[in-house]
Amino acid sequence: MRITVASDRAITLLTGDITQQDAGAVVNAANPQLAPGGGVCGAIHRAGGPAIWEECKTIVQKRGPIPTGQAVATTGGRMQARWVIHTVGPVWQGGNGGEAEQLASCYRESIRVADELKLESIAFPSISTGIFGYPVDLAAPLALRAVAEALPSAKQVRDVRFVLFDAATMKAYETAAKAATGD
Repeated sequence: MRITVASDRAITLLTGDITQQDAGAVVNAANPQLAPGGGVCGAIHRAGGPAIWEECKTIVQKRGPIPTGQAVATTGGRMQARWVIHTVGPVWQGGNGGEAEQLASCYRESIRVADELKLESIAFPSISTGIFGYPVDLAAPLALRAVAEALPSAKQVRDVRFVLFDAATMKAYETAAKAATGD
């Protein structure tokens, strides 16, 4: 499914493996230490190789743990994507702890970093909906809205992809997209 945000900017929803995306950057749903973990994070670290973890360690040594809602970039290592943008999503606490704003910030900040890197394309997973427990039916409309709001002001980023791991997540994003566009 493709959503046109502006004449030269679009959001595409697809099911697949984010580590196989030929994009300027893939986004890693990271932990504050940027350490290899499970889910998308583990897959990105495995696919990209040790260069990603080496850069992550250097960033955390210099800056400390990455705050929720922020984003930083490292090499893409062995992946087709030249860069990995690591963003720390919120852990679901029931919805009353600022999780929605933190999650929206992950998407906005990732697009900002991609723009600074002068990238035209970025591929997102569904941030925080795995082990961090954010309900995908609440995360999907928020993610799409945050990207749709950030994309028009981006100077370089034109192509945003949501690369979703399974059919249930894809269905949640398609439902949110249809509700947002009135289709």
